[in-house]
Amino acid sequence: SLSAMTETTAEVDSNVPAIILEDIGIAIVSESVDTTAANTSLMAEESVVESRPEFWMFDIQQFQDTADRTWGIAATSTETSPFTGEGIKLAVLDTGLDFGHPDFAGRNVQSRSFVAGETVDDGRGHGTHCAGTSTGHTSAPGIPRYGVAPDTELHVGKVLNNQGSGRERDILNAMLWAIHSGCQVISMSLGRPVRQGELPSVAYERLGQLALNSGSLIVAAAGNDSARRFGFIAPVGAPANSRSIMAVAAVDQALGVADFSSGGINPNGGEVDIAGPGVGVFSSVPRPRLYRTLSGTSMACPHVAGVAALWAQSDANLRGTALWQKLTGSARTLPLPARDVGSGLVQTPQGGEDDGKYSSTSEVPMA
Repeated sequence: SLSAMTETTAEVDSNVPAIILEDIGIAIVSESVDTTAANTSLMAEESVVESRPEFWMFDIQQFQDTADRTWGIAATSTETSPFTGEGIKLAVLDTGLDFGHPDFAGRNVQSRSFVAGETVDDGRGHGTHCAGTSTGHTSAPGIPRYGVAPDTELHVGKVLNNQGSGRERDILNAMLWAIHSGCQVISMSLGRPVRQGELPSVAYERLGQLALNSGSLIVAAAGNDSARRFGFIAPVGAPANSRSIMAVAAVDQALGVADFSSGGINPNGGEVDIAGPGVGVFSSVPRPRLYRTLSGTSMACPHVAGVAALWAQSDANLRGTALWQKLTGSARTLPLPARDVGSGLVQTPQGGEDDGKYSSTSEVPMA
């Protein structure tokens, strides 16, 4: 039989062979005890209802906004990265930008409107929010850091009108503009739903390959068409379903997949490649409001784009396919299916030997 020390709490010497918590009728056996023999002995007793190994428990991390930074900045390890995106060109193809926003005022921004009859000014707010997440620079006191890569050279292409929709011809032209402008990262928080089994568009696939061959990486929102609380997972939308475009899913503050986030249920390009913070994301919006919290894979996508800019700054060899591989290879592994989060949660370079320590089994496109 086991000798044991009777205690009502677990504050005991770890060298004793066992402790008994009398209030709940539980015995905890030391690791030094032969557990096989102990289990056999214990299970022979009628009073014993369960005998199993003792497990380790781990903290369940919950990220929250603070006065200094948003939860997305913390979850991607951006606040500890020495890189800011300096020297890197990042394009945001969306609804435009509020150029008079205090966090963008005076900044050198290359811009062009591809929407007939509308200027590049943001009449909806979506583009300013996405540009803020990827490249915003906080200028007002009391506003937390929310921009991942604030020192990038920002390119803004207006491809969605002030009602939030856009023609494919305009989007395709803007993608070419960003590639020919030498943007190492192109962020696209836009798309449309696709059917189960639907194949990717040849047009976007060719543009994605052109980008990779030109040293650019296109990242796109996976889509918000799921209703996971009801058991429904929608396929990754277009153009994120192209194999040469990185599809970004959304996770929440507890690093669980967002209820709305589309999943990789279509083969041949319909996979999720990586995940970013996409629930309750604080960022810039046009005046007079200035800031707003939004949710969507549209919010996750610019997090990944900003992190991509930091990696591109960290190493001049990280361009195109190499940058894709670094992002997926350094992502934080999550206890979720690759169908939902790809290789995991995007992480910034830290400038040390631990960069790229997270493993990945995600497929990388051929350049």
